[in-house]
Amino acid sequence: MKLSKRFNLSKTQFELDFVDIDTDLDTRLFVDPYLLGLRPDRWSMKASSSVRSFFSHFLDLVREGKDEDAFELFSHLHEPNETCLGLSSGKPRGNGIGSEDAKKLFESIMGSKAIKSGKITDLEDFRLFIPGIGKDKVSDMTTNLIRGSLIAYTQAQCKLHGIALTAGVSAGPIWDAPKKKWTFSHEDTLLVEGKKILLTPKGIVSYSKAYAPENYYNMHVLEYLQHEHIRSGSIWVEHRKDGTPYISKKSLKENFVKEFSKEWLFEFTENHPLVFQSFREQQAEQVRPLPSDSIDTELNLNVVVDHLISRLNAIKQGAATASEYHKTIVGVLEMLFYPSASSPVLEAEINQGRKRIDIYFENCAKEGFFYNLHMINKIPCPYVIVECKNYTKDIQNPELDQMIGRLTVNRGMLGIITCREISKKDLFIERCRDSFKNGHGLIIPLTDADLIVALEGLKNEKKTPLEDILNDIKNRIIMS
Repeated sequence: MKLSKRFNLSKTQFELDFVDIDTDLDTRLFVDPYLLGLRPDRWSMKASSSVRSFFSHFLDLVREGKDEDAFELFSHLHEPNETCLGLSSGKPRGNGIGSEDAKKLFESIMGSKAIKSGKITDLEDFRLFIPGIGKDKVSDMTTNLIRGSLIAYTQAQCKLHGIALTAGVSAGPIWDAPKKKWTFSHEDTLLVEGKKILLTPKGIVSYSKAYAPENYYNMHVLEYLQHEHIRSGSIWVEHRKDGTPYISKKSLKENFVKEFSKEWLFEFTENHPLVFQSFREQQAEQVRPLPSDSIDTELNLNVVVDHLISRLNAIKQGAATASEYHKTIVGVLEMLFYPSASSPVLEAEINQGRKRIDIYFENCAKEGFFYNLHMINKIPCPYVIVECKNYTKDIQNPELDQMIGRLTVNRGMLGIITCREISKKDLFIERCRDSFKNGHGLIIPLTDADLIVALEGLKNEKKTPLEDILNDIKNRIIMS
């Protein structure tokens, strides 16, 4: 049974920031350290730093000849069943590094040419160049190394959705990057039928088909060899009827490569580092988080959009339904912001608990509105701060002043106020303009009508319909 159904969340994968796992079966997705490393939000950077810290220390021990210490460090990368992701069939049981094959896999790593060379430092490259390490083991290693971040994420998501946690549960090994050691603690934990569950951000999972040895080999290595054979006029080059020279990949595999292996792939990379650099650069440009309907293929986007619009329209204005409005807005914004903003947090305390922010998202944009806001408009935006107002009247100066009090350079100078409607919207935007000119930050009002237009835009295959609306309002505020 999926978590959303188990806990009666009444939300689809579009409205959830985490993978809506089935706790009885593994979902065939993998935590992707390469995708994680590309994300610029603070949660992802901290998690990615844990991965790099571990392997930097691990490789230092290897180079210093401290094999026993290296193995002790490595032995804590056990099979993590808490995420219910991976290749297992039936009950989730993991397919990572268990006690039985830990030593065998460690010996494979220690004996590989890639490790001996000292030139491999990133976990995602282990999959490319070290025999015995596939996408499942890389995913499991990553999960272990970011367990601390996943615990904090799970706690935040459970608070957001009102899911009860159990206090004082042993968390398992947590990598302490500053101290370079494994630590153990007891944490507030999500338990399902007695089993520990870790929620995983959907923005860091993939099917692990892009940053893979097969992709690197077929799309980069062989294409490079094709060009080289044609350039040098080798005996394997054939000619088409029009005289154009060519050599097929099949011919290269049969007559030149013959015994492809990860060790061969690493030797090639050592001799042709620019080919590998090109592969990494292309992946950085092309790799993107999975769409929600790729994670849950049973979803119909149009149906979900129509349902959200109906739900929003059905909520009565006023304090009595503020919680329902708040909950709906979280789902709507998750659907419209993803993948540019993620990890929503509910009612975050600021100023030593004297104030609360309704919701904030982490900015993980690599392009578009939230990226340009910082890079082009020079408006700090590490977080997207949102206040929800289910009022029966217009928002006015008090709501504007409240948002001004939420904005700082460290938290961000972008605030979004959602409300049902504004009868004098032009006047309120003028107030936002005055606030911006006085250095109080960029505050953007969004009404039901704005959100509905954006949701309808998704049905018309617009990629970022809400960002288009935000950009238009932003320009009205800062360009006048």
